[in-house]
Amino acid sequence: MPKIVIYTRQFCGFCTAAKHLLDSKGVAYEEIDATYAHEKKKEMISRSHRMTFPQIFIGETHVGGCDELHALERAGKLDAMIAA
Repeated sequence: MPKIVIYTRQFCGFCTAAKHLLDSKGVAYEEIDATYAHEKKKEMISRSHRMTFPQIFIGETHVGGCDELHALERAGKLDAMIAA
């Protein structure tokens, strides 16, 4: 199972929705809260080339944000990515 990493910030509804979807799958993930950690936000931007939260990685694959994660679920592709 690939490592799942999600960069989040507090009070972010999209972050909460993405984590709820991952929780519903019963998968473990590493949450990196960048609310007050400027260096973690810079790390996220460097990895994803995006400034919005959340940013999600499954293994070495940058999934994108909450909308992209839910789109993978609707397309039936998320389970395969998580199980790979």
